[in-house]
Amino acid sequence: MVRLTKQIVHTVPAPDEGLLEKARTGAPSRSVHAEFFEHIEAFHVIERRPPSRPAAWPGSFRIAALNAKRLKNRAAVRSLLDRAGLHAALLSEADAGMARSGNVHTIGELAAPSGEGFLFGVEFMELDLGDAREMRDHHGQRNACGFHGNGIVAALELADPVLIRLEEGGLWFPGRNGAQRRIGGRMALAARMEAAPQPFWLVSVHLESKTDPADRQAQMQTLLRALDRLAPPRDACVIGGDFNTKALPRDETERQEPLFDDLRAAGFSWRHSNVAGPTQRTDPAGKPKPPFGKLDWIVVRGLEARNPQVIPVLDQNGDPASDHDLLMADLSF
Repeated sequence: MVRLTKQIVHTVPAPDEGLLEKARTGAPSRSVHAEFFEHIEAFHVIERRPPSRPAAWPGSFRIAALNAKRLKNRAAVRSLLDRAGLHAALLSEADAGMARSGNVHTIGELAAPSGEGFLFGVEFMELDLGDAREMRDHHGQRNACGFHGNGIVAALELADPVLIRLEEGGLWFPGRNGAQRRIGGRMALAARMEAAPQPFWLVSVHLESKTDPADRQAQMQTLLRALDRLAPPRDACVIGGDFNTKALPRDETERQEPLFDDLRAAGFSWRHSNVAGPTQRTDPAGKPKPPFGKLDWIVVRGLEARNPQVIPVLDQNGDPASDHDLLMADLSF
């Protein structure tokens, strides 16, 4: 059964600190994780802020997908979105109330200067300060609320938002190498473009990195089953985000990742909305190292795609703001 969340809030409620302390000291089992997941309200709501002045339908719609790597460098990402002339950005790995990113709502700060609206959904509740390096760098600090998730930023009105849980197995609950203990699981955010001349859905997705192609396929199948209920095949739809496809950026990628078979069967295509080159890059911490892979994708149904580009995510000094570059394409009916 696919879990769909439609409850909208103005601000995701902060977790109970006593509950989080129990989670930190509890047995890292699947059943214990499930109990904490159910009792944390943040996993069962969507934060929505409308644009200050909703834009009209532009005719040709420019969209991007970006894994923002905590969204620490919001100035660099904001500048990039403005220069690209985007109408919507599908974002993953955005913090809210994490010490490592300034204990702010990163997507809220990203959207504020432009007056854009946004959706935000919590993927993980971080029980630590982050990975091992982040725990060293921020030793002695505290997270304001410890949220980490996905979002959609758009100048146009987003209607009928839905959070789609792709898995709830608690893979990250025990942590990795003594760090990064988390409650939660991978998810997608979907919404309908209110101003579009016909039904048109945006979907921001982030598939699991610490797994295999079969598990990523299962997560994509869960997403596609949800879309069958939300956006029938006659509706236009774009899915974008970090698919975590691990093969190098060659033609073999699609054959090694069976999730593409499911996307094709569901009517999605990607030939004209992607480029063959990699979307990874080395981040300020020096990871990952080359060779880089193509992890990020934009796939479309019921739309014409053109002008795909991968744009370096660099600040004004030429330093990387993420370990992914931005993938962009133009769409029209």
